[in-house]
Amino acid sequence: MTDDVTNQPPPLTGGNAWRGDPLLIQLAERFSDPVRKDLDGLGRFVLTQEAQELARLANVETPKLRTHDRQGRRIDLVEFHPAYHALMRRSVANGLHSSVWENGDAEIGRRHQVRAARFYLTAELETGHLCPITMTSASLAALMASPKLFREWAPRVTTRKYDQSQKPPVEKTGLTLGMGMTEKQGGTDVRANVTRAERVGSGFYRLTGHKWFMSAPMSDAFLVLAQAPEGLSCFLVPRVLGDGSGNGFRFQRLKDKLGNRSNASSEVEFVNAIGEMVGEPGAGVKTIMDMVTLTRLDCAVASSAIMRAGLAEAIHHARHRQVFGTNLIEQPLMQRVLADMALDVAAATALSFRLARSFDEAASDRGEAAFARAMTPVVKYWVCKIAPPLLYEAMECLGGNGYVEEAPLARYYREAPVNAIWEGSGNVMALDVLRVLGRAPGLFEEVLGGIDRDLGAGGRGTVGVLKAAMQVASTDEGSARLLTEQLALSAAAAELRRLGAGRIADAFVETRLAGQWRNTYGMLDSRHDARMIIDTLYPPVN
Repeated sequence: MTDDVTNQPPPLTGGNAWRGDPLLIQLAERFSDPVRKDLDGLGRFVLTQEAQELARLANVETPKLRTHDRQGRRIDLVEFHPAYHALMRRSVANGLHSSVWENGDAEIGRRHQVRAARFYLTAELETGHLCPITMTSASLAALMASPKLFREWAPRVTTRKYDQSQKPPVEKTGLTLGMGMTEKQGGTDVRANVTRAERVGSGFYRLTGHKWFMSAPMSDAFLVLAQAPEGLSCFLVPRVLGDGSGNGFRFQRLKDKLGNRSNASSEVEFVNAIGEMVGEPGAGVKTIMDMVTLTRLDCAVASSAIMRAGLAEAIHHARHRQVFGTNLIEQPLMQRVLADMALDVAAATALSFRLARSFDEAASDRGEAAFARAMTPVVKYWVCKIAPPLLYEAMECLGGNGYVEEAPLARYYREAPVNAIWEGSGNVMALDVLRVLGRAPGLFEEVLGGIDRDLGAGGRGTVGVLKAAMQVASTDEGSARLLTEQLALSAAAAELRRLGAGRIADAFVETRLAGQWRNTYGMLDSRHDARMIIDTLYPPVN
């Protein structure tokens, strides 16, 4: 019968993304019991059929722009499917937008790591809605440059209540924040921005100009870069004024993006929009970089999570799909492909959480402060860079079943490039590494000392290679990517060693630090137990 379905894997639902992830459990072993219980509940939710359907709908029923109402009045509203709002409501309730800023002693000293674990599990489900979540959390870092604004806005952000209504900020139960940096003529070169800010008194300015990319356009206020008389400055610009009227936002269109479809990204013009300066006049880039640093951590965590979710789909498929009378997982070549990918996912995850730990401990530990400053662009570069090719390989493990839009792998694959592009492309990250090397080379001395200590005897010679790469990069800007990738691989290997990952760490060190070029996955040789790697990192579900 043609209606009979055989040899098709069951949906990957009904399990627990937390309990099925031994590495994540180990990374969270120092968390309190209430936090671990919360992660257990979130892990269960992520793999429910209900949650998977919310993720699907939020990306199929994409945002719609309404510039005018039926009488011709400007309204500049973006409408979202209820599934998007449901995802936002849950993530806000979990504090993903605010937990690192909340008062209280709960998880003090580990707030970035705890949030990263929640963010990781949520990103395995759906990452588009996490764009406004990330920007809201990170925006508060920039607002700290103006204590008055921070005191006014932070309490309204940290309510853990999602309020999608179109009201003045003072009337809402919860707020989200966004960012507008790039313009059509400049892109990454924000100093070429032409948006003007004219002082109108009492610390307020009127902004006129445009932004070529402004994500999450229904946020309640935005950090916007504009040219003030003193130079490029940062401004907090509400979308709705206190009397309920619009604040000069004219949305031109929504971007038709490759992925990240649940999240609206817009082109916008500002017409006499009222804003308040954040930070010092002319110090806009410096002010907003505090925000950008936090978003880069989230880019790495989310990319690790997407890779985890995609590889979990591939392994699940291989365990259930029979080819020539044998399950795919029993095929030696398939084992090596999956195990090779699993090494990168484990390393990316460990490295991302290593960066979160440095954010938590930077204030009290000089070495951690050095890691946070020097390695943020390194981690963001490598973790986000490897996500698209890894997810393609995971898709290929499913064959045609992975290539169709009904499979979540298609969404993961389309989503993957955005984190490498957003908040600094690969070249921008590599050049940031060179800037740190040129201005504060002592930071890398701290980092290399930590890598050498954690790698131990098995990584002998690695630091020497890194120092040689730094010497080359100091006079050859074109070699910046070589240095950046070598730093990432070395730091990831060191963290796997520190975590006691045993033969998994050994396999990563031997295959990634030996300098052997590899262009595809599946290059493990017989010395490494591929099946052990797979089953350790992705335990079979009975």
